[in-house]
Amino acid sequence: MKLSEYLLSKAEARWYWWVVFVMTVFESVFLFIPPEVFMTPAIVANKKRAVPITLAAALGSIVGGIIAYAIGVWLFDSVGAWLIQQFASMDAITYLEQVRALVDKWGVLIIVATAFTPIPYKLLGICLGFLNYPIILFVAVSAIFRTGRFAIVGTLLYFFQERANNIVKKYFWPITIGAILAALVGIGIVAMV
Repeated sequence: MKLSEYLLSKAEARWYWWVVFVMTVFESVFLFIPPEVFMTPAIVANKKRAVPITLAAALGSIVGGIIAYAIGVWLFDSVGAWLIQQFASMDAITYLEQVRALVDKWGVLIIVATAFTPIPYKLLGICLGFLNYPIILFVAVSAIFRTGRFAIVGTLLYFFQERANNIVKKYFWPITIGAILAALVGIGIVAMV
């Protein structure tokens, strides 16, 4: 059995939404694999699961964002700085100062940009926690726009499920590698800023 077929068969399991939730939490804190990689197999396998899978990704993202923010508040000098240095090509303090300048200039739009693009959301959450940015505003904007991003993906997969199923089965590895490369491009963008 091909790996793609195996993953699609496992994605139909009732417990799979927990996988999406947990992996999206991890993505929002330290992974660089986009949550859509975890969402797609379940919705492609059974389009009736689009809503629960999308909600699992959204909730996981919110929980992960709160964890990243908490790392910035309480563990910036150890865990936060280490995570930033794993994803950015500069030291944590330099990165933090750049985020501070961007937040001062653009405000909420920075959160919107990281919610919708491959720019690492986790790094922003850590920095905003350290900068004591209002957590309610961070969580509210993140919830709206990260949920919107996942809802767009879920909706597209719902309406194009059969085509998506064929594409995933045929091009599993190129799609997976492409998603990882998109995440790396986001990290590269952050490193250049």
